[in-house]
Amino acid sequence: MPEIKSVAANDYGELSHLIRQAGLLRRRYGYYAVKITLNVLAFAGGWVAFVHLGDSWWQLFLAAFFAVMFAQLSFIGHDAGHKQIFRTRRANDVIGFWHGSMVGLSYASWMDQHTRHHTNPNHEDDDPDIQIPAIAFTEEQARKKRGVFRWMAKYQAFLFFPLLLLEGFSLHVSSVKALWRKNLRGRWVEIPLLALHFTAYLTAVFLVLSPLTAVVFILVHQCLWGVYMGCSFAPGHKGMPTIAAGQKLDFLRRQVLTSRNVRGGRWVDFTIGALNYQVEHHLFPIMPRPNLRHAQPIVRAFCARKDIEYSQCGWLRTYGYVLEHLHAVGAPLRAGRSVPTGAPA
Repeated sequence: MPEIKSVAANDYGELSHLIRQAGLLRRRYGYYAVKITLNVLAFAGGWVAFVHLGDSWWQLFLAAFFAVMFAQLSFIGHDAGHKQIFRTRRANDVIGFWHGSMVGLSYASWMDQHTRHHTNPNHEDDDPDIQIPAIAFTEEQARKKRGVFRWMAKYQAFLFFPLLLLEGFSLHVSSVKALWRKNLRGRWVEIPLLALHFTAYLTAVFLVLSPLTAVVFILVHQCLWGVYMGCSFAPGHKGMPTIAAGQKLDFLRRQVLTSRNVRGGRWVDFTIGALNYQVEHHLFPIMPRPNLRHAQPIVRAFCARKDIEYSQCGWLRTYGYVLEHLHAVGAPLRAGRSVPTGAPA
């Protein structure tokens, strides 16, 4: 990893002024009203089609459809968590709790983890998104792996996409565990909401489908959703420089140097919920989703003027970078030698 040097933080104030001057922090109520309405109508329509189709293997196409819908609903919950939709926290929380309940996720738990990620992206000690037992994102993490996790770290580049098949189930389990163990805000609202979700989901699936078809439907739905979510969030930071403990960076460089954008037009924006503008999103997390594409040229030009490295590549290439990084991190383990403490990623 190239050395990252910290400089004065006043650059962010200058960039923020340019963004505000362009009106890109203004709320987009019309956009979100249409987006949420279409999502909910499509989601409800999917369940109507599910009941109408009955016990049929054709339901697996609907399982794929619901995987897409779960991701799209999750993206709205993500926007609500960042206060992109409304100005007040209460109004955004209503949207967040509602969408979390539709997909079986704890909005409060996600907020707790995601806030820490945004504060310290790719920080070896403080970013929970790179504290994953099954994967090592730095050689220091690889050195500490033991048992089956150490074996997985050796071949993690090959296991990365197969592991994403389990991400949907992992999101459900982590939500339930967080609500059980932590005193999260809105906990007593979310516990009944998630209980209602799982009860309604399982009842509908096993009531309409035969047991075997129901199990396969759940597997296809949840596994594809997990892959979709993983492929949407991973390109933003995985394989980018990590920040070691004690390393100091100003806010602007901490966000830009650890984030990666994905090139693409409106189709990519829609598919991954505008997470392809990861740099701009991290710099201005309250910026409404449709404004990110307009902020991108402003931020990129500003970074070029300040000689700040700005990372952007095609969608497929970003996965190449992710896999290459994971493969390199596991190389010392495959060679059978200890990974030196503090080795750069």
